[in-house]
Amino acid sequence: MQASDVDEVLAIECAVQAYPWTRGNFCDALESGYLCYVDECDGKPCGYAVLMMGSDDAELLNIAIAKAYQRKGMGRRMLESLVQIARDRKMSRVLLEVRASNPAAIALYRLAGFREIGVRREYYRSNNGSENAIVMACDLEKRGDA
Repeated sequence: MQASDVDEVLAIECAVQAYPWTRGNFCDALESGYLCYVDECDGKPCGYAVLMMGSDDAELLNIAIAKAYQRKGMGRRMLESLVQIARDRKMSRVLLEVRASNPAAIALYRLAGFREIGVRREYYRSNNGSENAIVMACDLEKRGDA
């Protein structure tokens, strides 16, 4: 992802998220050196992800696919690529938070090897005030790559 992609990425984010990241969030991620990726379809962004590398863990901060491209394997492939990047950079695990009300994303993460490790109470804004986040982790060392 480059700064020139932010407008199109933000349009996808606003279309698929009830409480989207702001332009500032994406610009800050780029400026902070987070790994920001865009998948393109027909020369335009159709999916994106933001991965923050720590000293031992990577954290998936955001991942989304444009509605027209959902349920076609793009999210799974992007997630697999991000996990491989973390593995290549010798991270121990990849962490993420997901809305408890998002069974499709939870299922995708489980298929990719993530497991639930905790709950962040009232973490996300929602129409009813707030909702819990499920904290998930994918242990990379346990997959024979340590």
